[in-house]
Amino acid sequence: MIYLDNAATTFPKPDRVIDAVSDCIMKWCANAGRSSHELALRTDEEIYTTRELLSEFLNFNKPENIVFTLNATYALNTAIKTLIPEGSHVLISDIEHNSVLRPIESLKRYCSCSYSIFNSSNKFEDDIEKKIKKNTKAIVSTLMSNVTGAEITLERLYEIAKKHRLKLIVDASQLVGHKKIDLSKHTPDALCAPAHKGLFGIQGAGFVCFCKDIPKRSFIEGGSGNNSLLRVMPEYLPEHFEAGTLPTPSIAALGAGIKFINDIGLEQIQEKIEYLTFYFSNKLQRINGIEIFGRSNGIISFRHNKDIGNLISKAGICIRSGLHCSPLAHKKLGTLNTGLFRVSLSYFNTENDLDTLISIIEGCP
Repeated sequence: MIYLDNAATTFPKPDRVIDAVSDCIMKWCANAGRSSHELALRTDEEIYTTRELLSEFLNFNKPENIVFTLNATYALNTAIKTLIPEGSHVLISDIEHNSVLRPIESLKRYCSCSYSIFNSSNKFEDDIEKKIKKNTKAIVSTLMSNVTGAEITLERLYEIAKKHRLKLIVDASQLVGHKKIDLSKHTPDALCAPAHKGLFGIQGAGFVCFCKDIPKRSFIEGGSGNNSLLRVMPEYLPEHFEAGTLPTPSIAALGAGIKFINDIGLEQIQEKIEYLTFYFSNKLQRINGIEIFGRSNGIISFRHNKDIGNLISKAGICIRSGLHCSPLAHKKLGTLNTGLFRVSLSYFNTENDLDTLISIIEGCP
């Protein structure tokens, strides 16, 4: 099998991630914050160590402001539905995943909010300026398209949000683990991401980093392991949002994934992925019938004039086809009716993987 669907989830996982999950389940997987016995305290320590690793990785000096969730979608819902006031106007980009579009649509239907979609191409600040209204309160934007790999830089988003005093919530699902994110320089109100993509963790964990104000509203209520007499959630982070038992093995995997990236070097990972992106797209564009729509940051999306999906799958090669849960991006590209094939790369991919896929596409009858 050749796996080229890393924008959905990275595979395979580093050995140390597998070892961390096994070690957690076998040696210390108690319920964090619920008891004072040795295993519970060990679990507390391990979870906080991952907060510290992630905080350092993002160059953010408040690890307690990192809230663990089940995935990036849960993180985005948490940030969007607690930071954006009722009756607000919100700006989102034209390449958003449904994990942004659907919560924003929910605010429109149930919280008297409205939203506009800005053009993310070139000088997107100009289009944002045109669409700001008196009641505009927030910008919610991805930092990288899961369809094309196109970037919307945090620096430019930060500057325009600061200029107009808008909340800024960013989706770093595709960028984190591929490129450096420095929250000390350009600080959004919230940054959301999963553990299982570029950070090499496993499914079941994500996070939202609340970089500025703590939202007054809670998003989910329940046991937090402390202040049990309170009938509301504690007002401090991370307990304000971490109701119920945390996905401890997945958090352990996230910590191990960050250690793996630190050992290899983020720049080296980025360089390899950029090289493989160029290598594959350069060969792909030479094939008759191919139309490339994106070739950036480890994502190559394309269309073929023949149905090659089943052929690729039968050859044991894993790629993604369809709309990629991102209809806004496909509307922008003009591919809503056809969808696209997407190859997405990881540090573990090789030239040989890509050559094999090229030969399959070239041999399509």
